[in-house]
Amino acid sequence: MNYHDIIIRPVLTEKTYDMIGSKIYTFVVDKKANRTEVKQAVEAVFPGVEVEKVNIVNKTGKIKRQGRYEGRTASTKKAYVTLKENSKGIEFFDSMQ
Repeated sequence: MNYHDIIIRPVLTEKTYDMIGSKIYTFVVDKKANRTEVKQAVEAVFPGVEVEKVNIVNKTGKIKRQGRYEGRTASTKKAYVTLKENSKGIEFFDSMQ
């Protein structure tokens, strides 16, 4: 699997902006990816970055109704990536602070 296929997109919310100061970055990742694959992908895609730990959260889709029909939105997997203290930050997020 390609490293760019593992990291789908960053999560950009007020909560994640506050976490950037403590070097915690949030990404939506592939549902089949594990912690080791996410760590390797972040270190490969963003040069000069050293990952300390990765926390993963599986988010189930919300139940939505349209008239009498009911269904779910798509499920996602989020990864909270913590960088080491001496690691360089990710430039994509640094420009948003």
